[in-house]
Amino acid sequence: MILDRLLKLLPTRTIYAHCDIPCGIYDPYPAQIAVHTIVRMTKLLQEAGSDAHKIARMTHVKEKHGGKVEEELETLWADYFKEEHYKEYPELSDLILKTIKLTGKVRQEINIEAANELLENVQKIAEIFWKTKGMEPVRIPSGYPTEGEIVSHK
Repeated sequence: MILDRLLKLLPTRTIYAHCDIPCGIYDPYPAQIAVHTIVRMTKLLQEAGSDAHKIARMTHVKEKHGGKVEEELETLWADYFKEEHYKEYPELSDLILKTIKLTGKVRQEINIEAANELLENVQKIAEIFWKTKGMEPVRIPSGYPTEGEIVSHK
């Protein structure tokens, strides 16, 4: 009873999961698309001038996609990657944590170098992801205005 009362005093927040059953549907593609959007918004913000409405809209989009990157990486980190993956790729856990933290910097600043670093980190994670599935990762031109690449597989 005392524990129940104490637990009710603690702040709570709703959390969301990729899904509540092990569906086996995981892919780093949405995170890559979100980062390409961040890179594009960062470039546009650098060129925006003083149009407050445009700046607000682009900042909102950049923020939204920063959250998407975090969400997608957290799902891969917590739900897809297993202990054997972390043993085979010892840099993976630190890379994911560093990348999630980097999304904060990218959201706070108009920093194209940080946005490009975020893209490169997400692509490294995507390459490891495809290797864990026994597939050969490949980088292909994205076709986006960012002129970057997307990591897929053969």
